[in-house]
Amino acid sequence: MTKVIDFQTDPSKYRHWRVEYNGNVASLYMDVDEQGGLFEGYELKLNSYDLGVDIELADVVQRMRFEHPEIGAVVMQSGKDNVFCAGANIRMLGGAEHAHKVNFCKFTNETRNTFEMAGADSGQTYICAVKGSCAGGGYELALACDYIIITDDGSTNVALPEVPLLAVLPGTGGLTRVTDKRKVRRDRADVFCSIEEGVRGQRAKEWNLVDEVVANSKFAETVAERAAEFAARNRPAAVGKGITLEPLKRIFADNGSVSYSTVEVDLDRDAGIVTVTIAGPEDKAPASVADLHKQGSQTWMLRAARELDDAILHLRLNELETGVMIFKTTGDADKLLAHEAMLLDNDDDWLAREILLYWKRVLKRVDMTSRSLVALVEPGSCFAGTLAELLFAVDRSYMAEGEFEGDNRPIAAIRLSEVNFGRFPMGNDLTRLETRFLGTPEAVDAAKATIGEALEAEQADELGLVTYAFDDIDWEDEIRVFLEERASFSPDAMTGMEANLRFAGPETMETRIFGRLTAWQNWIFQRPNAVGKDGALQRYGTGQRGEYDRRRV
Repeated sequence: MTKVIDFQTDPSKYRHWRVEYNGNVASLYMDVDEQGGLFEGYELKLNSYDLGVDIELADVVQRMRFEHPEIGAVVMQSGKDNVFCAGANIRMLGGAEHAHKVNFCKFTNETRNTFEMAGADSGQTYICAVKGSCAGGGYELALACDYIIITDDGSTNVALPEVPLLAVLPGTGGLTRVTDKRKVRRDRADVFCSIEEGVRGQRAKEWNLVDEVVANSKFAETVAERAAEFAARNRPAAVGKGITLEPLKRIFADNGSVSYSTVEVDLDRDAGIVTVTIAGPEDKAPASVADLHKQGSQTWMLRAARELDDAILHLRLNELETGVMIFKTTGDADKLLAHEAMLLDNDDDWLAREILLYWKRVLKRVDMTSRSLVALVEPGSCFAGTLAELLFAVDRSYMAEGEFEGDNRPIAAIRLSEVNFGRFPMGNDLTRLETRFLGTPEAVDAAKATIGEALEAEQADELGLVTYAFDDIDWEDEIRVFLEERASFSPDAMTGMEANLRFAGPETMETRIFGRLTAWQNWIFQRPNAVGKDGALQRYGTGQRGEYDRRRV
Protein backbone atom coordinates (compact mmCIF):
# COMPACT_ATOMS: atom_id res chain seq x y z
CA MET A 1 0.00 0.00 0.00
CA THR A 2 1.92 3.04 -1.26
CA LYS A 3 -0.94 5.47 -1.75
CA VAL A 4 -0.45 8.81 0.02
CA ILE A 5 -3.08 9.04 2.74
CA ASP A 6 -4.69 12.43 3.31
CA PHE A 7 -6.25 13.04 6.73
CA GLN A 8 -8.03 16.20 5.62
CA THR A 9 -11.69 15.90 4.64
CA ASP A 10 -15.01 17.68 5.13
CA PRO A 11 -18.72 16.78 5.04
CA SER A 12 -18.98 17.41 1.29
CA LYS A 13 -16.54 14.54 0.73
CA TYR A 14 -17.97 11.99 3.18
CA ARG A 15 -18.79 8.58 1.71
CA HIS A 16 -19.41 6.64 4.91
CA TRP A 17 -21.07 8.88 7.49
CA ARG A 18 -23.91 11.36 7.56
CA VAL A 19 -25.09 13.67 10.33
CA GLU A 20 -28.49 15.18 11.06
CA TYR A 21 -28.85 18.04 13.55
CA ASN A 22 -32.02 18.62 15.55
CA GLY A 23 -31.64 21.30 18.18
CA ASN A 24 -29.16 20.06 20.78
CA VAL A 25 -29.15 16.45 19.52
CA ALA A 26 -27.19 15.08 16.56
CA SER A 27 -27.90 11.78 14.82
CA LEU A 28 -24.73 10.21 13.41
CA TYR A 29 -25.34 7.46 10.86
CA MET A 30 -22.70 4.92 9.88
CA ASP A 31 -23.59 4.01 6.30
CA VAL A 32 -20.38 2.69 4.77
CA ASP A 33 -20.04 2.74 0.99
CA GLU A 34 -18.96 -0.80 0.06
CA GLN A 35 -17.00 0.49 -2.93
CA GLY A 36 -15.39 3.32 -0.96
CA GLY A 37 -12.34 1.53 0.38
CA LEU A 38 -9.14 3.49 0.80
CA PHE A 39 -7.31 0.91 -1.30
CA GLU A 40 -8.29 -1.60 -3.97
CA GLY A 41 -8.83 -5.28 -3.32
CA TYR A 42 -11.68 -5.36 -0.82
CA GLU A 43 -15.27 -4.26 -0.34
CA LEU A 44 -16.50 -2.66 2.88
CA LYS A 45 -19.47 -4.96 3.36
CA LEU A 46 -21.70 -4.99 6.45
CA ASN A 47 -20.56 -1.54 7.59
CA SER A 48 -17.03 -2.81 8.01
CA TYR A 49 -14.41 -0.09 8.02
CA ASP A 50 -10.88 0.79 7.00
CA LEU A 51 -8.72 3.83 7.73
CA GLY A 52 -10.71 5.98 5.31
CA VAL A 53 -13.91 5.40 7.29
CA ASP A 54 -12.13 6.40 10.48
CA ILE A 55 -10.63 9.53 8.92
CA GLU A 56 -14.17 10.69 8.23
CA LEU A 57 -15.32 9.78 11.75
CA ALA A 58 -12.44 11.75 13.28
CA ASP A 59 -13.48 14.74 11.18
CA VAL A 60 -17.11 14.37 12.27
CA VAL A 61 -16.15 14.41 15.95
CA GLN A 62 -13.82 17.38 15.52
CA ARG A 63 -16.40 19.43 13.64
CA MET A 64 -19.08 18.55 16.18
CA ARG A 65 -17.03 20.24 18.89
CA PHE A 66 -16.09 23.35 16.92
CA GLU A 67 -18.90 23.85 14.43
CA HIS A 68 -21.81 22.62 16.57
CA PRO A 69 -21.20 23.51 20.22
CA GLU A 70 -24.95 23.50 20.78
CA ILE A 71 -24.95 19.70 20.59
CA GLY A 72 -25.24 17.97 23.95
CA ALA A 73 -25.90 14.42 22.76
CA VAL A 74 -24.85 12.45 19.68
CA VAL A 75 -26.69 9.26 18.75
CA MET A 76 -24.43 6.90 16.82
CA GLN A 77 -26.40 4.35 14.81
CA SER A 78 -26.32 2.32 11.64
CA GLY A 79 -27.68 3.53 8.35
CA LYS A 80 -28.16 -0.08 7.21
CA ASP A 81 -30.76 -2.68 8.12
CA ASN A 82 -29.90 -5.69 10.28
CA VAL A 83 -26.29 -4.73 11.00
CA PHE A 84 -24.71 -2.10 13.20
CA CYS A 85 -21.05 -2.64 12.26
CA ALA A 86 -18.99 -5.72 11.43
CA GLY A 87 -15.76 -4.07 12.60
CA ALA A 88 -12.49 -3.59 10.74
CA ASN A 89 -12.56 -5.03 7.24
CA ILE A 90 -10.90 -8.44 7.28
CA ARG A 91 -9.76 -8.37 3.64
CA MET A 92 -8.11 -5.03 4.30
CA LEU A 93 -6.31 -6.39 7.36
CA GLY A 94 -5.27 -9.54 5.52
CA GLY A 95 -3.77 -7.61 2.61
CA ALA A 96 -2.28 -4.61 4.42
CA GLU A 97 1.39 -4.28 5.22
CA HIS A 98 2.22 -4.76 8.88
CA ALA A 99 3.10 -1.09 9.43
CA HIS A 100 -0.24 0.01 7.98
CA LYS A 101 -2.17 -2.37 10.25
CA VAL A 102 -0.43 -1.06 13.35
CA ASN A 103 -0.81 2.61 12.37
CA PHE A 104 -4.44 1.99 11.44
CA CYS A 105 -5.09 0.53 14.90
CA LYS A 106 -3.34 3.47 16.57
CA PHE A 107 -5.31 6.11 14.68
CA THR A 108 -8.54 4.20 15.28
CA ASN A 109 -7.75 4.06 19.00
CA GLU A 110 -7.08 7.80 19.02
CA THR A 111 -10.38 8.44 17.24
CA ARG A 112 -12.29 6.33 19.79
CA ASN A 113 -10.60 8.30 22.57
CA THR A 114 -11.58 11.55 20.87
CA PHE A 115 -15.33 10.98 21.05
CA GLU A 116 -14.96 9.36 24.46
CA MET A 117 -13.27 12.57 25.66
CA ALA A 118 -15.94 14.70 23.97
CA GLY A 119 -18.35 13.53 26.63
CA ALA A 120 -15.95 13.97 29.53
CA ASP A 121 -14.43 17.29 28.43
CA SER A 122 -17.03 19.02 26.28
CA GLY A 123 -20.41 17.75 27.37
CA GLN A 124 -21.17 16.03 24.09
CA THR A 125 -22.43 12.64 25.22
CA TYR A 126 -22.24 9.83 22.67
CA ILE A 127 -25.06 7.30 22.78
CA CYS A 128 -24.71 4.12 20.75
CA ALA A 129 -28.04 2.77 19.49
CA VAL A 130 -27.47 -0.80 18.31
CA LYS A 131 -29.75 -2.78 16.03
CA GLY A 132 -28.30 -5.82 14.31
CA SER A 133 -24.88 -7.42 14.64
CA CYS A 134 -22.34 -5.33 16.54
CA ALA A 135 -19.11 -7.27 16.30
CA GLY A 136 -15.40 -6.68 16.78
CA GLY A 137 -14.50 -3.10 15.96
CA GLY A 138 -18.22 -2.36 15.78
CA TYR A 139 -18.58 -3.17 19.46
CA GLU A 140 -15.40 -1.19 20.12
CA LEU A 141 -17.14 1.81 18.55
CA ALA A 142 -19.99 1.25 20.99
CA LEU A 143 -17.65 0.76 23.96
CA ALA A 144 -16.12 4.20 23.41
CA CYS A 145 -19.56 5.78 23.63
CA ASP A 146 -20.91 6.95 26.98
CA TYR A 147 -24.11 4.91 26.85
CA ILE A 148 -25.07 1.78 24.88
CA ILE A 149 -28.66 0.79 24.08
CA ILE A 150 -29.48 -2.40 22.19
CA THR A 151 -32.78 -3.70 20.92
CA ASP A 152 -34.12 -7.02 22.18
CA ASP A 153 -35.18 -8.46 18.85
CA GLY A 154 -33.63 -11.93 19.12
CA SER A 155 -30.84 -11.22 16.63
CA THR A 156 -29.07 -8.03 17.79
CA ASN A 157 -25.87 -8.93 19.61
CA VAL A 158 -22.56 -7.54 20.80
CA ALA A 159 -19.40 -9.55 20.23
CA LEU A 160 -15.60 -9.50 20.27
CA PRO A 161 -14.89 -12.57 18.09
CA GLU A 162 -11.32 -11.74 17.05
CA VAL A 163 -9.66 -14.47 19.11
CA PRO A 164 -11.76 -17.46 17.93
CA LEU A 165 -12.23 -16.22 14.34
CA LEU A 166 -9.04 -14.39 13.41
CA ALA A 167 -6.32 -15.35 15.90
CA VAL A 168 -5.77 -11.68 16.76
CA LEU A 169 -6.96 -9.37 19.55
CA PRO A 170 -9.59 -6.65 19.39
CA GLY A 171 -7.36 -3.87 18.10
CA THR A 172 -9.02 -0.70 19.36
CA GLY A 173 -9.39 -1.02 23.10
CA GLY A 174 -12.10 -3.68 23.32
CA LEU A 175 -10.45 -5.88 25.93
CA THR A 176 -9.44 -2.95 28.10
CA ARG A 177 -12.75 -1.08 27.94
CA VAL A 178 -14.69 -4.26 28.77
CA THR A 179 -12.78 -4.69 32.02
CA ASP A 180 -11.64 -1.17 32.95
CA LYS A 181 -14.51 0.98 31.70
CA ARG A 182 -17.51 -1.30 31.86
CA LYS A 183 -16.13 -3.30 34.80
CA VAL A 184 -17.24 -6.64 33.35
CA ARG A 185 -16.31 -9.52 35.64
CA ARG A 186 -13.07 -11.15 34.52
CA ASP A 187 -14.50 -14.65 34.04
CA ARG A 188 -17.45 -13.32 32.08
CA ALA A 189 -15.10 -11.22 29.97
CA ASP A 190 -13.11 -14.39 29.25
CA VAL A 191 -16.27 -16.12 28.04
CA PHE A 192 -17.39 -13.12 26.02
CA CYS A 193 -14.05 -12.76 24.21
CA SER A 194 -13.89 -16.48 23.41
CA ILE A 195 -17.19 -17.00 21.59
CA GLU A 196 -18.03 -16.09 18.00
CA GLU A 197 -21.75 -15.52 18.49
CA GLY A 198 -21.44 -12.87 21.17
CA VAL A 199 -24.10 -11.99 23.74
CA ARG A 200 -27.59 -10.58 23.24
CA GLY A 201 -30.63 -9.36 25.13
CA GLN A 202 -30.86 -9.26 28.90
CA ARG A 203 -27.63 -11.22 29.38
CA ALA A 204 -25.73 -8.38 27.71
CA LYS A 205 -27.27 -6.01 30.29
CA GLU A 206 -26.66 -8.40 33.22
CA TRP A 207 -23.00 -8.71 32.26
CA ASN A 208 -22.78 -4.91 31.92
CA LEU A 209 -21.79 -5.14 28.26
CA VAL A 210 -24.54 -2.59 27.52
CA ASP A 211 -26.49 -0.07 29.57
CA GLU A 212 -30.01 -0.71 28.41
CA VAL A 213 -32.00 -3.36 26.52
CA VAL A 214 -35.24 -2.20 24.94
CA ALA A 215 -38.07 -3.96 23.14
CA ASN A 216 -37.89 -3.41 19.41
CA SER A 217 -41.28 -1.66 19.37
CA LYS A 218 -40.03 0.99 21.83
CA PHE A 219 -36.44 1.25 20.62
CA ALA A 220 -36.60 4.48 18.60
CA GLU A 221 -38.73 6.18 21.25
CA THR A 222 -36.35 5.19 24.07
CA VAL A 223 -33.24 6.29 22.16
CA ALA A 224 -34.83 9.69 21.52
CA GLU A 225 -35.75 10.03 25.21
CA ARG A 226 -32.22 9.21 26.38
CA ALA A 227 -30.69 11.63 23.88
CA ALA A 228 -33.02 14.41 25.04
CA GLU A 229 -32.16 13.69 28.69
CA PHE A 230 -28.39 13.81 28.13
CA ALA A 231 -28.61 16.85 25.87
CA ALA A 232 -30.73 18.80 28.38
CA ARG A 233 -28.27 17.96 31.16
CA ASN A 234 -25.23 18.96 29.06
CA ARG A 235 -26.66 22.00 27.27
CA PRO A 236 -29.13 23.70 29.65
CA ALA A 237 -28.62 27.02 27.85
CA ALA A 238 -27.51 28.21 24.44
CA VAL A 239 -23.72 28.31 24.01
CA GLY A 240 -23.62 30.39 20.87
CA LYS A 241 -22.86 29.76 17.24
CA GLY A 242 -20.01 27.50 16.16
CA ILE A 243 -17.13 28.38 13.87
CA THR A 244 -16.18 26.89 10.52
CA LEU A 245 -13.07 24.71 10.36
CA GLU A 246 -11.72 26.01 7.09
CA PRO A 247 -9.48 23.82 4.90
CA LEU A 248 -5.79 23.81 5.82
CA LYS A 249 -3.44 25.46 3.37
CA ARG A 250 -0.60 23.08 2.50
CA ILE A 251 2.11 23.00 -0.13
CA PHE A 252 3.81 19.68 -0.85
CA ALA A 253 7.32 19.72 -2.33
CA ASP A 254 8.74 17.04 -4.60
CA ASN A 255 11.07 15.80 -1.85
CA GLY A 256 8.17 15.19 0.53
CA SER A 257 8.52 18.39 2.57
CA VAL A 258 5.30 20.21 3.50
CA SER A 259 4.64 23.90 4.18
CA TYR A 260 1.71 25.16 6.24
CA SER A 261 1.08 28.67 7.52
CA THR A 262 2.64 27.99 10.95
CA VAL A 263 4.42 24.65 10.45
CA GLU A 264 7.27 23.65 8.16
CA VAL A 265 8.08 19.98 7.60
CA ASP A 266 11.56 19.51 6.11
CA LEU A 267 12.22 15.94 5.05
CA ASP A 268 15.61 14.29 4.56
CA ARG A 269 14.68 10.81 3.41
CA ASP A 270 18.27 9.72 2.84
CA ALA A 271 19.13 10.44 6.47
CA GLY A 272 15.75 9.28 7.77
CA ILE A 273 15.24 12.61 9.55
CA VAL A 274 12.36 15.09 9.48
CA THR A 275 12.48 18.54 11.05
CA VAL A 276 9.17 20.06 12.15
CA THR A 277 9.46 23.80 12.77
CA ILE A 278 6.55 25.65 14.40
CA ALA A 279 6.44 29.41 13.98
CA GLY A 280 4.92 31.40 16.83
CA PRO A 281 2.27 34.06 16.18
CA GLU A 282 3.15 37.26 14.35
CA ASP A 283 -0.04 39.10 15.22
CA LYS A 284 -1.34 40.27 18.57
CA ALA A 285 -3.66 38.01 20.53
CA PRO A 286 -7.41 38.43 20.04
CA ALA A 287 -8.52 41.45 22.05
CA SER A 288 -11.76 39.86 23.23
CA VAL A 289 -13.89 36.74 23.08
CA ALA A 290 -15.82 38.33 20.23
CA ASP A 291 -12.55 38.87 18.37
CA LEU A 292 -11.56 35.23 19.02
CA HIS A 293 -14.83 34.01 17.52
CA LYS A 294 -14.45 36.36 14.58
CA GLN A 295 -10.99 34.97 13.82
CA GLY A 296 -12.36 31.43 14.19
CA SER A 297 -10.13 28.73 12.76
CA GLN A 298 -7.60 31.37 11.69
CA THR A 299 -6.66 32.33 15.23
CA TRP A 300 -3.05 31.24 15.79
CA MET A 301 -3.62 28.78 18.64
CA LEU A 302 -6.20 26.80 16.69
CA ARG A 303 -4.47 27.09 13.32
CA ALA A 304 -1.14 25.86 14.71
CA ALA A 305 -2.79 22.94 16.52
CA ARG A 306 -4.60 21.80 13.36
CA GLU A 307 -1.47 22.10 11.22
CA LEU A 308 0.77 20.25 13.68
CA ASP A 309 -1.86 17.53 14.05
CA ASP A 310 -2.08 17.04 10.28
CA ALA A 311 1.71 17.04 9.91
CA ILE A 312 2.13 14.35 12.58
CA LEU A 313 -0.51 12.11 10.98
CA HIS A 314 0.95 12.61 7.51
CA LEU A 315 4.43 11.62 8.68
CA ARG A 316 3.17 8.63 10.64
CA LEU A 317 1.39 6.98 7.74
CA ASN A 318 3.22 8.25 4.66
CA GLU A 319 6.88 8.52 5.71
CA LEU A 320 7.49 5.23 7.48
CA GLU A 321 11.29 5.23 7.06
CA THR A 322 11.73 8.64 8.63
CA GLY A 323 12.73 7.48 12.08
CA VAL A 324 13.92 10.69 13.76
CA MET A 325 11.65 13.70 14.23
CA ILE A 326 13.24 17.00 15.27
CA PHE A 327 11.09 19.77 16.73
CA LYS A 328 12.17 23.39 16.39
CA THR A 329 10.32 26.62 17.07
CA THR A 330 10.74 30.26 16.05
CA GLY A 331 9.09 33.50 17.04
CA ASP A 332 8.26 35.88 19.86
CA ALA A 333 7.55 34.14 23.18
CA ASP A 334 5.70 37.19 24.54
CA LYS A 335 3.21 37.06 21.67
CA LEU A 336 2.70 33.32 22.03
CA LEU A 337 2.08 33.61 25.77
CA ALA A 338 -0.36 36.47 25.13
CA HIS A 339 -2.37 34.25 22.74
CA GLU A 340 -2.30 31.45 25.30
CA ALA A 341 -3.27 33.76 28.19
CA MET A 342 -6.25 35.04 26.22
CA LEU A 343 -7.64 31.48 26.10
CA LEU A 344 -6.83 30.77 29.75
CA ASP A 345 -8.47 33.98 30.92
CA ASN A 346 -11.62 33.14 28.98
CA ASP A 347 -11.89 29.38 29.39
CA ASP A 348 -15.53 29.81 30.42
CA ASP A 349 -16.09 30.51 26.73
CA TRP A 350 -16.67 27.32 24.79
CA LEU A 351 -14.32 28.16 21.91
CA ALA A 352 -11.40 29.19 24.13
CA ARG A 353 -11.86 25.97 26.10
CA GLU A 354 -12.12 23.79 23.00
CA ILE A 355 -8.89 25.19 21.54
CA LEU A 356 -7.03 24.31 24.76
CA LEU A 357 -8.61 20.85 24.76
CA TYR A 358 -7.51 20.37 21.17
CA TRP A 359 -3.91 21.15 22.15
CA LYS A 360 -4.22 18.48 24.83
CA ARG A 361 -5.17 15.95 22.15
CA VAL A 362 -2.46 17.06 19.73
CA LEU A 363 0.24 16.76 22.38
CA LYS A 364 -1.02 13.27 23.22
CA ARG A 365 -0.68 12.48 19.51
CA VAL A 366 2.96 13.53 19.75
CA ASP A 367 3.44 11.29 22.81
CA MET A 368 2.10 8.33 20.87
CA THR A 369 4.13 8.82 17.69
CA SER A 370 6.59 5.98 17.12
CA ARG A 371 9.56 8.08 16.09
CA SER A 372 12.65 9.14 17.98
CA LEU A 373 11.60 12.62 19.08
CA VAL A 374 14.16 15.34 19.76
CA ALA A 375 13.84 19.07 20.38
CA LEU A 376 16.51 21.64 19.54
CA VAL A 377 16.31 24.89 21.51
CA GLU A 378 18.30 27.24 19.31
CA PRO A 379 18.79 31.02 19.30
CA GLY A 380 15.52 32.63 18.31
CA SER A 381 13.47 29.66 19.52
CA CYS A 382 9.95 30.04 20.90
CA PHE A 383 9.66 27.15 23.34
CA ALA A 384 7.22 28.90 25.65
CA GLY A 385 4.06 27.70 27.37
CA THR A 386 2.16 25.39 25.04
CA LEU A 387 5.14 24.88 22.72
CA ALA A 388 7.40 24.22 25.74
CA GLU A 389 5.32 21.06 26.26
CA LEU A 390 7.14 19.62 23.25
CA LEU A 391 10.38 19.74 25.25
CA PHE A 392 8.87 17.40 27.81
CA ALA A 393 7.20 15.16 25.21
CA VAL A 394 10.37 14.36 23.27
CA ASP A 395 12.90 11.65 24.11
CA ARG A 396 15.81 14.10 24.23
CA SER A 397 16.24 17.86 24.14
CA TYR A 398 19.34 19.93 23.33
CA MET A 399 19.71 23.61 24.18
CA ALA A 400 22.14 26.14 22.76
CA GLU A 401 24.13 27.87 25.48
CA GLY A 402 25.03 31.55 25.23
CA GLU A 403 25.68 33.56 22.11
CA PHE A 404 26.57 31.82 18.85
CA GLU A 405 29.16 33.51 16.69
CA GLY A 406 27.62 35.16 13.64
CA ASP A 407 24.06 34.56 14.90
CA ASN A 408 22.22 37.76 15.76
CA ARG A 409 19.04 36.04 16.93
CA PRO A 410 18.08 36.26 20.62
CA ILE A 411 19.90 33.86 22.99
CA ALA A 412 18.03 30.57 23.36
CA ALA A 413 15.56 30.63 26.25
CA ILE A 414 12.60 28.65 27.60
CA ARG A 415 9.50 30.24 29.15
CA LEU A 416 7.15 28.18 31.30
CA SER A 417 3.53 29.11 31.90
CA GLU A 418 0.45 27.88 33.73
CA VAL A 419 -0.32 25.33 31.01
CA ASN A 420 2.82 23.32 31.83
CA PHE A 421 1.43 22.45 35.25
CA GLY A 422 -1.89 20.73 34.66
CA ARG A 423 -3.68 21.93 31.54
CA PHE A 424 -2.28 19.25 29.20
CA PRO A 425 -2.05 15.88 31.01
CA MET A 426 -0.60 12.83 29.29
CA GLY A 427 -2.42 9.53 28.94
CA ASN A 428 -1.17 8.55 32.41
CA ASP A 429 -3.09 11.51 33.89
CA LEU A 430 0.14 13.22 34.93
CA THR A 431 1.62 16.33 33.36
CA ARG A 432 4.73 15.83 31.26
CA LEU A 433 6.77 17.56 33.95
CA GLU A 434 5.32 15.30 36.64
CA THR A 435 6.19 12.31 34.50
CA ARG A 436 9.67 13.69 33.85
CA PHE A 437 10.33 14.22 37.56
CA LEU A 438 8.50 11.17 38.87
CA GLY A 439 11.18 10.47 41.46
CA THR A 440 11.80 14.12 42.38
CA PRO A 441 8.44 15.89 42.59
CA GLU A 442 10.15 18.85 44.25
CA ALA A 443 11.71 19.57 40.83
CA VAL A 444 8.23 20.34 39.49
CA ASP A 445 7.75 22.92 42.22
CA ALA A 446 11.15 24.43 41.43
CA ALA A 447 10.19 24.74 37.77
CA LYS A 448 6.80 26.21 38.66
CA ALA A 449 8.50 28.95 40.66
CA THR A 450 10.07 30.21 37.42
CA ILE A 451 6.82 30.73 35.48
CA GLY A 452 7.24 33.66 33.09
CA GLU A 453 11.03 33.87 33.38
CA ALA A 454 13.27 33.58 30.32
CA LEU A 455 15.35 30.54 31.29
CA GLU A 456 18.65 30.40 29.45
CA ALA A 457 20.63 27.20 29.04
CA GLU A 458 22.49 27.09 32.36
CA GLN A 459 19.35 27.61 34.43
CA ALA A 460 17.23 25.31 32.25
CA ASP A 461 19.87 22.61 32.62
CA GLU A 462 20.00 23.05 36.41
CA LEU A 463 16.21 22.74 36.58
CA GLY A 464 16.33 19.55 34.50
CA LEU A 465 14.21 20.99 31.70
CA VAL A 466 16.61 19.90 28.92
CA THR A 467 18.81 16.85 28.42
CA TYR A 468 21.99 18.67 27.38
CA ALA A 469 23.21 22.23 26.86
CA PHE A 470 26.10 22.98 24.48
CA ASP A 471 27.88 26.14 23.40
CA ASP A 472 28.58 27.07 19.79
CA ILE A 473 31.89 25.15 19.79
CA ASP A 474 30.28 21.78 20.53
CA TRP A 475 26.72 22.29 19.27
CA GLU A 476 26.95 21.06 15.68
CA ASP A 477 29.20 18.06 16.43
CA GLU A 478 27.12 16.87 19.37
CA ILE A 479 23.86 17.09 17.42
CA ARG A 480 25.39 15.36 14.40
CA VAL A 481 26.79 12.48 16.48
CA PHE A 482 23.45 11.97 18.23
CA LEU A 483 21.45 11.93 15.00
CA GLU A 484 23.86 9.54 13.29
CA GLU A 485 23.80 7.23 16.28
CA ARG A 486 20.01 7.28 16.53
CA ALA A 487 19.59 6.53 12.85
CA SER A 488 21.91 3.52 13.17
CA PHE A 489 19.78 1.73 15.79
CA SER A 490 17.06 -0.82 14.99
CA PRO A 491 13.76 1.01 14.52
CA ASP A 492 11.97 -1.89 16.23
CA ALA A 493 14.16 -1.59 19.31
CA MET A 494 13.75 2.19 19.31
CA THR A 495 9.96 2.00 19.11
CA GLY A 496 9.86 -0.46 22.00
CA MET A 497 12.33 1.49 24.12
CA GLU A 498 10.72 4.87 23.56
CA ALA A 499 7.18 3.66 24.21
CA ASN A 500 8.30 2.10 27.49
CA LEU A 501 10.20 5.15 28.71
CA ARG A 502 7.65 7.82 27.79
CA PHE A 503 4.86 6.63 30.08
CA ALA A 504 6.29 6.38 33.56
CA GLY A 505 4.02 6.51 36.58
CA PRO A 506 0.48 5.22 37.05
CA GLU A 507 -1.21 3.09 34.45
CA THR A 508 -4.60 4.18 33.17
CA MET A 509 -7.09 2.72 30.74
CA GLU A 510 -5.55 4.92 28.07
CA THR A 511 -1.96 3.82 28.69
CA ARG A 512 -3.08 0.19 28.72
CA ILE A 513 -4.86 0.61 25.40
CA PHE A 514 -1.89 2.28 23.72
CA GLY A 515 0.90 0.49 25.56
CA ARG A 516 -0.06 -3.04 26.45
CA LEU A 517 -2.65 -3.62 23.72
CA THR A 518 -0.61 -2.02 20.94
CA ALA A 519 2.45 -4.06 21.90
CA TRP A 520 0.56 -7.34 21.85
CA GLN A 521 -1.38 -6.51 18.71
CA ASN A 522 1.90 -5.52 17.02
CA TRP A 523 3.41 -8.89 17.91
CA ILE A 524 0.35 -10.98 17.06
CA PHE A 525 -0.05 -9.29 13.67
CA GLN A 526 3.33 -10.74 12.68
CA ARG A 527 2.68 -14.29 13.82
CA PRO A 528 1.92 -16.93 11.14
CA ASN A 529 -1.06 -18.12 13.20
CA ALA A 530 -2.75 -14.87 12.17
CA VAL A 531 -1.10 -13.61 8.98
CA GLY A 532 0.73 -16.66 7.56
CA LYS A 533 -0.50 -18.24 4.34
CA ASP A 534 -2.57 -20.70 6.39
CA GLY A 535 -3.29 -18.24 9.20
CA ALA A 536 -6.75 -17.27 10.37
CA LEU A 537 -6.76 -13.85 8.70
CA GLN A 538 -5.86 -15.35 5.33
CA ARG A 539 -8.36 -18.20 5.58
CA TYR A 540 -11.24 -16.11 6.90
CA GLY A 541 -14.31 -16.58 4.72
CA THR A 542 -13.02 -19.74 3.01
CA GLY A 543 -14.75 -22.14 5.37
CA GLN A 544 -11.40 -23.37 6.64
CA ARG A 545 -9.97 -22.64 10.05
CA GLY A 546 -6.47 -21.30 10.35
CA GLU A 547 -3.64 -23.74 11.01
CA TYR A 548 -1.86 -22.90 14.25
CA ASP A 549 1.60 -23.52 15.57
CA ARG A 550 0.54 -24.93 18.94
CA ARG A 551 3.67 -24.01 20.83
CA ARG A 552 3.16 -21.38 23.52
CA VAL A 553 5.90 -18.77 23.46
